Amino acid sequence: MFSRLILESFLRQRRRKLLAALAILLGTTAVTAMLAIGTSVGDKITREMAAYGANIVVYPAADALDVEIGGVNVRPATAGSYLRENELAKIKNIFWRNNVADISPELPVTASLTSGQRTVQVPATGYWFQHTLHSTDPSSGESWTMGAPALHPWWKLRGAWPREGSSEIAVGSELARQLQLHIGDTVLAQGQPVRVAGIVSSGDATDRTLLVPLGLAQRWIGHPGAVRRVYVGALTKPEDALARKNPDKLSPKLRDRWYCSPYANSIAYQIQEVLPNTRAEQIRRIAQGEGTILSRISGLMLLVALAALVAAGLAVGASMTTAIVERRQEIGLMRALGATRVIIAGLFFVEITVLAVAGGVAGYLLGSALAHHIGDQVFGSPIAFNPALLPATLLLSLVVSLAGSAPSIWQATQMEPATVLREEG
Repeated sequence: MFSRLILESFLRQRRRKLLAALAILLGTTAVTAMLAIGTSVGDKITREMAAYGANIVVYPAADALDVEIGGVNVRPATAGSYLRENELAKIKNIFWRNNVADISPELPVTASLTSGQRTVQVPATGYWFQHTLHSTDPSSGESWTMGAPALHPWWKLRGAWPREGSSEIAVGSELARQLQLHIGDTVLAQGQPVRVAGIVSSGDATDRTLLVPLGLAQRWIGHPGAVRRVYVGALTKPEDALARKNPDKLSPKLRDRWYCSPYANSIAYQIQEVLPNTRAEQIRRIAQGEGTILSRISGLMLLVALAALVAAGLAVGASMTTAIVERRQEIGLMRALGATRVIIAGLFFVEITVLAVAGGVAGYLLGSALAHHIGDQVFGSPIAFNPALLPATLLLSLVVSLAGSAPSIWQATQMEPATVLREEG
């Protein structure tokens, strides 16, 4: 009998039930889309921010020393202070090694460049362009292609990047214009013939420098395997209060949580552990930019989700109130025949639960499709369907539906059968 009453209610009030289900559907669609975007937006923003360059820099620990004598700042002579190129593969041994997307060592030098009858001293920097970095564990067989172009996506190249181990160079566009250099030209650098493989336009100081293979720059200064600094691009979690803590002053539990979170600070800390006598620091303008953007987007998504849920709850409540008013005689008759307040409440709660589940499932599917489309249009990569969001969506759908309809259901249970039937008569 109970199930028949519910079925008759859906058959006789199809329009009311459809409107309530539609309100739940729209609310859960918005919530699912916001949750799906929210769980994926961090990585996507990090990838977008990669266009601004690396977010961690590694340099010799000696460069961090700061000594004052007689009011004069005296720093150590760091001309011979270098990192070792053959140790950089250790960065891929840290806890968050899979988050390390790119590694780009640099070795700034000054080169004597002779073009025609003209000889000038120009700044040059040695880079990896397309370097194959092999794992420190030969049995793993892992290797990665690393290089500066991936961490400098704003560089515009005409021609080709210099090949590793070759005597090829790339020239900044401004320097090429001043010296009238073209792709394919051969000039003398440090007294050795080199070929111009490409011309780079960057919009910054790189336009006035030479870009050379790291091995060539090392030969020029007579320090094989030397690296002056290393830039690391890593997928990181935006900063929060814990990220800014000093790990050495945290409790063991909090320190483990800090260490096992992919903050730029924690990844830099782990790099220092595998590369002794170095300092690794986050580049704050990148990390802070990620945190600011993500917090604002998260706040906006939360506001939209809350507004959708409130609107859905109000719509369900209004629909239920109208339905109960239309069924006053039915409720009064059921009470006169012996139905308790619990049975009356249970009848309506079951109806709204069925609507919530149906609307929640449909809203999950529609919201996931919407998030997929938004990810594709905004971030250039679609957001995958996340089955883990279905329980959360159904729970929110139930809570909002029951909360919106609870006042109307309570009023239905307070109806006195004699009063209702007399009014209808």
